[in-house]
Amino acid sequence: MTLPTLHSPLLAAQPGVKHAFFTRQGGVSTGVHESLNVGRGSKDDPAAVEENRRRAADWFGVMPDALNSCYQVHSSRALVAEAPWGRYRPEGDAVVTDQRSIVCGALHADCAPVLIVDPEARVVAAAHAGWKGALGGIVAETVAAMVRLGADPSRMAAAVGPCIGPVSYEVGEEFEAAFTEVDPDHARWFRAGAPGKRMFDLPGFVLGRLAAAGVARSEWTGHDTCAEEALFHSNRRAFKRGEDDYGRLLSAIMLV
Repeated sequence: MTLPTLHSPLLAAQPGVKHAFFTRQGGVSTGVHESLNVGRGSKDDPAAVEENRRRAADWFGVMPDALNSCYQVHSSRALVAEAPWGRYRPEGDAVVTDQRSIVCGALHADCAPVLIVDPEARVVAAAHAGWKGALGGIVAETVAAMVRLGADPSRMAAAVGPCIGPVSYEVGEEFEAAFTEVDPDHARWFRAGAPGKRMFDLPGFVLGRLAAAGVARSEWTGHDTCAEEALFHSNRRAFKRGEDDYGRLLSAIMLV
């Protein structure tokens, strides 16, 4: 079965790389996890999760063991993968590789997935950037890990995939304060919302982190996971409805 996928025109134009932002469609999960849920940490049927991961791996033409994803903890830890991890899930929030046999994957459900490539050095990465990880430095650490493998930010192209959009991400004023305490300039990623509330531009902030890390070219796919229910799982949407869990999306990239 061909899974529905979304793509970044910027990444698609880079030689020697294959990438996909998978939607929630094309899997076997049911209920709140319907249908392509790849989250091993979810409350979904483990057999369904493994079948969904197998389908995603098959889209890349690899065995499921070669789909490397972390036990994500909203950290700034970027891990270099030299071989397929199989069921091993090391703690971290980015996978980096220069090996052609490995798919680097990031799981998300409102957090921002970031796919990066240096086509000349042949190094790719997939990072999971929620607000905490993005503020804490996961983007810079991912770029640094790529540089250690010979990549150069001036040659990199990056795409921020489907995530909660600026029209959906309502936060409290104390949330904005956490950002402006780090850098007053971060105020530009917020705008007024309801009384006592602010609206946060997560994809814009992540694009700003990519630029600050020296990445030459980057773009957001423009998809809002919270607003587009037919296409995406969403933690925020599930919380608003009182649902006890939610599916996890996959964004991934590999060298070919």
